[in-house]
Amino acid sequence: MDQNKIPQATAKRLPLYYRFLNNLNQQGKKRVSSKELSEAVKVDSATIRRDFSYFGALGKKGYGYNVEYLLGFFRSTLDQHEITEVALIGVGNLGTAFLNYNFMKNNNIRITKAFDADPEKVGKEIRDIPVYHIDDLEKLANIKVAILTLPADEADAIANKLVENGITGILNFTPARITVPKSIRVHHIDLAVELQALVYFLKHYSLEK
Repeated sequence: MDQNKIPQATAKRLPLYYRFLNNLNQQGKKRVSSKELSEAVKVDSATIRRDFSYFGALGKKGYGYNVEYLLGFFRSTLDQHEITEVALIGVGNLGTAFLNYNFMKNNNIRITKAFDADPEKVGKEIRDIPVYHIDDLEKLANIKVAILTLPADEADAIANKLVENGITGILNFTPARITVPKSIRVHHIDLAVELQALVYFLKHYSLEK
């Protein structure tokens, strides 16, 4: 299976499917229909079937999907058997919240290092995660993924320093649009924009009953 041939929209939905299947498996459920999946992850059944079709025959008509088999398949596809180390850049209110949460529901992602300029935080640990000075990015070592939760006016300069130190993927929680080489994948999450969009949709679009 060539992962490059899977549409990006499908790839973004895979973690949703995995999380729901993991919950079902923990509840002891043996099979699930595309309709049940659809209602749980808020994706229509046709889209789910199309998403799954990229990976071959994962289910049987009239039977649905075997939860344990599907879970194992997506665990392998999403590299859930490997731990991915992540660096947090910016230990403010949002950054501290991430450190406290630390993706505890995802068994393959861990924030293992944090970076900040505040002398009150540097050299300390939060939930056993060491906080280094932002000037010491060489301590990233083999970490390839970083979360940006620092002031917007610092984001672009720091992003370039991250790239210089081996980071290839950035989850940007700042409003700034950072400029990095095309080989670096950046996902932007602007909470204010998402909230404004939500309010707009609530006012102008009605959900299907």
